[in-house]
Amino acid sequence: MEFKRPETGDIHWVRELVNLSDFHGCEYAFGNSYMWSYVYDIQIARYKDFYLSKNKFGFLFPAGCGNLRELICVLQEYCCRENKPLRFTNVDCKSLELLRCLYESNCLKVSTNRDMYDYVYEFEALSELRGKKLHAKRNHLNRFYENNWSFEPITPENIEEVTDMHNRWCEEKEIYNDIDKLREAGAVIRGLERFFELGFIGGAIRVDGEIQGYTFGEVMGNKSNDMFVVHVEKAFTTFQGTYAAINREFVNYACRDYRYINREEDAGSENLRKAKMSYCPAFLVEKSQVEIL
Repeated sequence: MEFKRPETGDIHWVRELVNLSDFHGCEYAFGNSYMWSYVYDIQIARYKDFYLSKNKFGFLFPAGCGNLRELICVLQEYCCRENKPLRFTNVDCKSLELLRCLYESNCLKVSTNRDMYDYVYEFEALSELRGKKLHAKRNHLNRFYENNWSFEPITPENIEEVTDMHNRWCEEKEIYNDIDKLREAGAVIRGLERFFELGFIGGAIRVDGEIQGYTFGEVMGNKSNDMFVVHVEKAFTTFQGTYAAINREFVNYACRDYRYINREEDAGSENLRKAKMSYCPAFLVEKSQVEIL
């Protein structure tokens, strides 16, 4: 096994192996790994028909097919040489049960991390915003739709304008004294720079001809082929309802062929958690950290 930083040329073999599994966590989307690779020291490798990814916290649970027990023994030997424990991060419930079938309970140290749970929504819920619980969202949309607005996909012709809007958004939010927000901004720029090579799909919304918000993501490679992952969504708040509008318009543009939309985690932000819960997710992708003792 030779681990290396993900490059755009790796996208096809990674997606091929991820497609053999049925994961719903956003960390299995290749673009996510590419964007955040320098922030979290993400490195990837192939072992037979398994896709391996590691970061500064541990290993992603392997995607692909083959002898899992054999692979874990190989990873244990690798970690022994590195003088580190074998730790899997972002382990979903199915993978956790699989590990519990392979090992006695006293061989596994399990801890959960609510901050990393992904929020997953049904397409119809975000597209139509029906029901009493989403009444406030519809009101925000109605206020926004009173403006002279338009929606458009992100293309080679407007991506520089989108990047400029992102930079202005960062300046408005005064992120430059916050290391976590700076890292996020760098990851977003990394994605915008290789947007089309990574197969991203995005959209921008304008008011009076000026971009006020943008979003982008990618198809989630998994066995079910039923999910789209939204990586980034940014908007100015000059006009009421811009976030609600970019969310709904993009979903209707890009996600009609998918049952679920994964809008990733809240990273422990109370405001973000409140916002994501307000859209009434269909389910959360629960994740654990598992250390094999």
